[in-house]
Amino acid sequence: MNAIAERYHAVRSAVRDAADAADRDPDELTLVAVTKNVGVPEVRKAIVAGCNDFGENRVQEFIGKYGLFPDVNWHFIGTLQTNKVKDVVGRAHLIHSVESVRLLEHIDRVAEARGIVQDVLLQVNTSGEQAKHGMAAEEAEEAVRASLEMPGVRVRGLMTIAPLGRPEDVRWVFRDTARLFASLDSMRFNGIELTDLSMGMTNDYRVAIEEGATIIRVGRAIFGR
Repeated sequence: MNAIAERYHAVRSAVRDAADAADRDPDELTLVAVTKNVGVPEVRKAIVAGCNDFGENRVQEFIGKYGLFPDVNWHFIGTLQTNKVKDVVGRAHLIHSVESVRLLEHIDRVAEARGIVQDVLLQVNTSGEQAKHGMAAEEAEEAVRASLEMPGVRVRGLMTIAPLGRPEDVRWVFRDTARLFASLDSMRFNGIELTDLSMGMTNDYRVAIEEGATIIRVGRAIFGR
């Protein structure tokens, strides 16, 4: 077994352990292998190891890897500019990083013109860091309401990025995001059901799972430095 396969299976095992500790079903969790700065041979090794979900931050890398490996799920997890939306819509299994109503509207227009519905997550800046992208809580509610008039998008939930630091020190970010997720879901918004909460990376995914993440985004722990 190669090093990537070993690390991938080690992360899968750690995910199961974290889910068990939180009395959750590990089958409800999606592990997205983040391929930022990762080459094609490494992606191929992860696929052979059993990985079916990959996340890319940069549009050009996303397009290239999607073209080579179209049979796995490609998640777009980086900052998305409106002039690049056309390159991602229809290719992305899920866009995690919708940070404004304006971007949501643009995705809707492109998707509707193509006759598809694009699944998205709203990125929320729970930590309040100025360097972080994302909506405030009230903006997320506005975006979910606005999506009711957008036939080309389906809002499936929220995404957040915690500050760097000790996992226990950022637990509150995941907890507050999960509370916002539950609050928005309880509003029901004319039948919209929120199902996905994308939070937690290599450094803190165990804590994120304990606080309710359904999708975790792990790069370094699988592909190495």
